[in-house]
Amino acid sequence: MSTTLQDRVSQRLQQLGLRETDVAKLAGVNRSFLHDVLRGRSKRPNPEKLSRVATALKVDLHWLLTGHGNIQGSTPFDDGADEDFIAIPYVEARPSMGGGAVVEEPVETGRDFHFRRAWIRDKLRASPTDLRVLHVEGDSMLPTLEDGDTILLDLSMKRPTPPGIFVLHDGMGLVAKRLEHIPNSDPPTIRILSDNPLYDPYERGADEITIIGRIRWFAREV
Repeated sequence: MSTTLQDRVSQRLQQLGLRETDVAKLAGVNRSFLHDVLRGRSKRPNPEKLSRVATALKVDLHWLLTGHGNIQGSTPFDDGADEDFIAIPYVEARPSMGGGAVVEEPVETGRDFHFRRAWIRDKLRASPTDLRVLHVEGDSMLPTLEDGDTILLDLSMKRPTPPGIFVLHDGMGLVAKRLEHIPNSDPPTIRILSDNPLYDPYERGADEITIIGRIRWFAREV
């Protein structure tokens, strides 16, 4: 199977159970350096920094660059029939699409959803380590999202520019809502909207909410 530098770093991160921030700290590089590598934005990454990343990931630099070389332990790529798919963790938290649902911090359950690696890399341009699967509940985002829909959340996308649908703590609970930044607001203010016209929009200061991530995909049973 042909893989890219982005694939190899991403898969090794997942195999070792490390986050971008963990590896950046171990390697002594800025997180932005690793962030760009994982999103395919860095076509010619600094070789000295990449060498330190390889050490943090316990692999040869040559393996990172070509896919051939020594790695500590087993390869992060499976050789079976499912080699073109990657596991994304399911999180036991249900963002409300109503008035908000108070929940504890999301907990990974060990139940994985599988997506094509090429789709995540080429279409979403996302790192698998930043993705989580959740279910949503409520009716405030009808007709876009329905109660019980499965969503794919990108934890790296925490800015509502451009506007989109996000999961956030709005001060009352965990909700799934459409967010947009109000231009020229001082202090910065976020407008929180429901697609269902029965629910009124409301506003919060940017420092009053915590954006968990942007919803990149959804699916539902029929």
